[in-house]
Amino acid sequence: MDLNFPPAAEHFRKELRAFLDQHLPAAWAGVGALPPDELASFTEQWRAVLTDNALLAPHWPEKFGGRGLSVFDQSVLIEEFVRRGVPHLPAPNDPFGINLLGPTLLAWGTPDQQDYFLPRTLSGEIRWAQGYSEPEAGSDLFALRTRAEATEHGWRVDGQKIWQTAGVTANWIFALVRTDPAERRGRGISFLLIPLEQDGVRVRGITNMAGQVEFSEVFLDNAHTDRDRLVGPVNGGAKVALTLLGFERGTSGIAASLRNRLELDRVRGLAQSMGRAADPVIRERLAHCLADVHAQRSLALKVLAMAANGEDPGALASVVKLVASTYRQSVTELTIELAGDTLNNLRGAEPQEMLQPQSLGFDSDSTVAWLSDFLNARAISIYGGSSEMQRNTIAEQILGLPRDKRD
Repeated sequence: MDLNFPPAAEHFRKELRAFLDQHLPAAWAGVGALPPDELASFTEQWRAVLTDNALLAPHWPEKFGGRGLSVFDQSVLIEEFVRRGVPHLPAPNDPFGINLLGPTLLAWGTPDQQDYFLPRTLSGEIRWAQGYSEPEAGSDLFALRTRAEATEHGWRVDGQKIWQTAGVTANWIFALVRTDPAERRGRGISFLLIPLEQDGVRVRGITNMAGQVEFSEVFLDNAHTDRDRLVGPVNGGAKVALTLLGFERGTSGIAASLRNRLELDRVRGLAQSMGRAADPVIRERLAHCLADVHAQRSLALKVLAMAANGEDPGALASVVKLVASTYRQSVTELTIELAGDTLNNLRGAEPQEMLQPQSLGFDSDSTVAWLSDFLNARAISIYGGSSEMQRNTIAEQILGLPRDKRD
């Protein structure tokens, strides 16, 4: 496999580096070094800069404020932003609106849906949450029970969604709902866009074991959405959902491996502060972590090459998710061991990130952040498809083992 990017992508990399040099202070150390009172204002300003330069949704068509970038260019952009310690999706709900729903509407939406939702998503007027998981249908996506019935004026929706990342800051949700209860599994499911700011909707934040509110649950009781908020055909939402999931793990893998690589520098900094940098056991574990990060980058390059060729990574996406989950838990376990008794007297800055490593510039000695990272990493083997489900997929679709018995 050729590990080099195409010449056009490398040329774009040079353009990006010049852009970052132009728009960041000379002494820029990364967003992780910003104090909380400066972080919010920088994030808002940075989002405006990206929007003005068509870099917030660069993979969208120019007509909708993007640049129509190739998957290689998208990957380069995210990687360079991580390298310089700036977010490529600054607002909490941007990953869902910019990376997931936007491309899905471009693939399945009507022209009216595209013209209405895409500009408002780019501006931040509409902030999206993802309504897939339910209390009894987490990793088993097609076991959902939330129902939508056609009415004279649109759709009436009843049910519950859970584990909405950034749900407390969202004002719209794209949701899978059952529109034909007589059908089973993926049949009879539709894809609806539902406003959250209405009487029939209640959003409740979920406090995690680190004391943070990252997730929410959404209760729908006679909630309403217009008839033209259906994306794709009635009872054809499974195909729309799979299209969206294909955008979930694509161009960000190389940047994710770089983020993990930069975090290892902070782990080494913690080891030095705790006087254990020369400990052969710690050095060996750090070496294993570094090898795992290289493996993640290799997997990401393969997925990226497949995406560039129009190939579906299929079950390989499960390998990527499983490797990332296993690594995230192992590296945070190492940091907790390094922190040792200092965890009884937590110190340092509050974390900026909850579901990924802290950004470039963040204090390597903040035990408050390391404990938060460790606790949040417990959930990575559940959200986005549990590790058990990923192993099933790998066993059946890659190793050719017998399928689990299903209803």
